[in-house]
Amino acid sequence: MTYRVGVDVGGTFTDVLLINAETGETWRSKVPSTPEDQSIGVLRGIEKACEEAGIARGDVTHVQHGTTVATNAVLEGKGAKVGLITTAGFRQVLQIARSYVPGGLAGWIVWPKPEPLAKLENTIEVSERVSTKGEIVDALDEDDARAQIAKLRAEGVGTVCVSLINSFANDAHERRLVEILAEEMPGVPVSISSDVLPEMREYERTLTTVANGYVQVQVGDYVRNLEHKMHDGGLDAELAVLRSDGGLSSPAAAIDRPVTLLMSGPAGGVTGATWAAKAAEQGDFLAFDMGGTSTDVALVQGYQPKIAKDTEVGDLKIRVSSVDVRTVGAGGGSIAHVPELTRALRVGPESAGAVPGPASYGKGGTLPTVTDANVVLGYLPAELAGGEITMDVAAARAAVASIQEATGLNSVEAVAAGIIDIVNENILGAIRLVSVQQGHDPRDFALVAFGGAGPLHGNALGRLLGSWPVIIPPSPGVLNAYGDVMTSHREESGRTILRELGSLTPAGLAQEFDELAAVTRERLGRQGIAEETLSFTYAADVRYHGQGFELTVEVDRSSLDAPDGLERIAATFDAEHERLFSFLLDADHEIVALTVTAKGAETQIPLIRLEEGDGDVSRALLRTTEIWVDGGVHTAGLYDRDQLRAGDVVVGPAIVVEMDSTALVLPDHAATVHSSGALLIEPVKE
Repeated sequence: MTYRVGVDVGGTFTDVLLINAETGETWRSKVPSTPEDQSIGVLRGIEKACEEAGIARGDVTHVQHGTTVATNAVLEGKGAKVGLITTAGFRQVLQIARSYVPGGLAGWIVWPKPEPLAKLENTIEVSERVSTKGEIVDALDEDDARAQIAKLRAEGVGTVCVSLINSFANDAHERRLVEILAEEMPGVPVSISSDVLPEMREYERTLTTVANGYVQVQVGDYVRNLEHKMHDGGLDAELAVLRSDGGLSSPAAAIDRPVTLLMSGPAGGVTGATWAAKAAEQGDFLAFDMGGTSTDVALVQGYQPKIAKDTEVGDLKIRVSSVDVRTVGAGGGSIAHVPELTRALRVGPESAGAVPGPASYGKGGTLPTVTDANVVLGYLPAELAGGEITMDVAAARAAVASIQEATGLNSVEAVAAGIIDIVNENILGAIRLVSVQQGHDPRDFALVAFGGAGPLHGNALGRLLGSWPVIIPPSPGVLNAYGDVMTSHREESGRTILRELGSLTPAGLAQEFDELAAVTRERLGRQGIAEETLSFTYAADVRYHGQGFELTVEVDRSSLDAPDGLERIAATFDAEHERLFSFLLDADHEIVALTVTAKGAETQIPLIRLEEGDGDVSRALLRTTEIWVDGGVHTAGLYDRDQLRAGDVVVGPAIVVEMDSTALVLPDHAATVHSSGALLIEPVKE
């Protein structure tokens, strides 16, 4: 038997899914995260899942892991001390940055400019110059470079990043500096921009390279530590780490380019949601992943998640491909508070996290959280995670009551309902960023609600968006781990060409693509991925000549064998430009950059179908309970999801419980059980 493990580490819980790759049978575990050392929670979760399955840890062949180590290093400011090498005259490239300021109209007044990841005192210049065409204008002064590098050595930097002007056109000087650094600072990790991001625009290229170096030490330490502990614990499985773009990296590739892991966790969730929507025979959908600390949302069309060219983590916006996920600080652990200045109820972004957690966890927390509000309203039963956590109802009521006077509301239930309404509106705002703001009507999409808290809020979000059905996948609390299990290895390579379409030929462009494909093929080959399993996608960044921004359009490589191949690229760009901006320009088209993505074969997991039910859901009814919804008390059925069968219909108000999550069905709505195991929630038709 082949057993695979998917692991997703969140701010509150670590989710593990163990799957028999031959039969599709699954076992899941959810354990508290261990922020002091994430590997502790990972191995504890794997051990628990193996015990549930009755197998030894040595029977596991693959561990596929979504991690937040790189993300946390950036958000918490705990990355390495970075030394930066630039071309003479460009030392302040990170300080100059871009003029864009986030926030509202007055953002420029109050916005504190974030400190660059590489400090100015740790930035040195070397004498060299390359033209935009790759011609060496001034040779690298190696004696000067060694003298400057000595300053970085004296500063005790933990990693060195090299970003020379126009190195995307000719990387010879950067490659030579790697050799010199190996002599002058042996053992210190080095990142060069021509490897990390071989594209024009020196600020984005430098920032991305520095971000890679900033998280490299922590990611490297974590991955090596996890591999070591797995081996010592008898778990000799092949380890792979999830990338931001939804692919997998080998441990060595992850350590070499950790900047590709900054959105590792959310990417697995989108993959899992895509699997669930397809299994439930639903089309385009919005993915809504609500955990203990934050909520991630994404839009998926044709079962293909949208891949963005940029990744945003906190104030950092870097040029690395990632699944287009938007994150908001709204999770089950988000803390409700009433600021003195406004006297208005607010929820998040601060979170109670795993320790001490919400007050209802009974671990010493006293601040009111979203989870506590759900307990007060009766939406959460007394036990969570299959008995792993027992809810303290009295503590939850006390926590929510602590802000009642400040809100001016007349009951604890009214305060709790206000907390839920506000967190739902916060999530709605994030969903609008990936739908309405990008020209999509949410009413044309289903909504896949998952994560530990997602199924509790999915019905309410569906009602706000008009997105039906709301899909609650099987094992929604560990769906991210499910996505990790099914993910394949992936690599991407790109280059800047900056040419007008009229100056190119289809054959010439095809050759550029083929050269990039060879690079991705070689990278995946080093990770042990067989060439015959690879599939390739091709894309071009296109703009009208004179524009300052570009759109990424997919290119059919075979179309370049036809005389009108370039015209097809122009037509694709025009269609996307008109969809987004409602106008076209009478100007030449210009290709700025090309990208080739290679993927290994996807892991095919057999789908287990539920047996048909007889229409009697009483077999799954545990008891009735009172819940507070829409301003009043309602009697709701409490159902065991494991006892539901295909075709069963659970009419709201109802609560459906399982080991890793709890789903709420509102009054005037009903959940139909699909044969895939998904719950499809829709308004009851009159």
